[in-house]
Amino acid sequence: MTGNIDTQWPCDGVALITVGDGGVAGHLVTCATVTALADALEVVIEQKARVIVLASSVEGHWLEHAYLSDIVNLVEGKPASGDPAGWFRSLQLLNRGPAVTIAAINGDTSGGGCELGWGCDLRVAEEQARFSQPEVAIGAGTGIGGTSRLMRLIGRTVTAEVVLTAQPLTARRLYELGGLNRLVPKGKAVEEALTLSRHIASLPPQSVAGMKKMLGEAEDLNQSQGIENDQLISQGLFAHPDSLVSMKAIQARFDAGESMDQLYWKND
Repeated sequence: MTGNIDTQWPCDGVALITVGDGGVAGHLVTCATVTALADALEVVIEQKARVIVLASSVEGHWLEHAYLSDIVNLVEGKPASGDPAGWFRSLQLLNRGPAVTIAAINGDTSGGGCELGWGCDLRVAEEQARFSQPEVAIGAGTGIGGTSRLMRLIGRTVTAEVVLTAQPLTARRLYELGGLNRLVPKGKAVEEALTLSRHIASLPPQSVAGMKKMLGEAEDLNQSQGIENDQLISQGLFAHPDSLVSMKAIQARFDAGESMDQLYWKND
């Protein structure tokens, strides 16, 4: 445990990072907490994590919005509880780092916490969780993707409702809109996220890393550019020595009569 961040390795290649209570009212995320989170993400990536699950140990809450006293102090030229760049470092590592990231959401999440979740590759949430971007009620704005990234996930119409009313979305509605990958009963978010992470970690690492890169870069490209970039990354993957071994072995199994189900989906 470092500060209020705990890191565990449930299986090879999978890091579970759990954020604890930052010690402020409302379980808000302080600059100190998000700085510690960014540091923890950097460490597990350096230690070759292929999948990172981001969880919370706070009952009823995943990651809530920023500690407002930090923001006020920064605007007034006073010190915050930690480096505010931790927000941007964490988001960059979650969204564009080499490891696949899964948000295991056990409860309500808001503001900057939601934005960290939107930045993850996959999201698993418990059915009682609520998601909100309350910045408009605070007199502020969504600074790290609460509008632009959410709009790509669930569309402009519902995003407008979220950011203009400050009212929450239920996990059920967010799942139906395509903003969640899994909707699970209370207490099951981490378990389901780890099941998903073990499957991803079992796949060829060069391909998983390449597809993560492809997904991230596609967000900033138009369709034609995206297809060109897909092809560039794919050509490198096809030529990877491990991929050549895998392709030969899989084709041999097809030639021997095995089916798609037997080769790819037998564990699903």
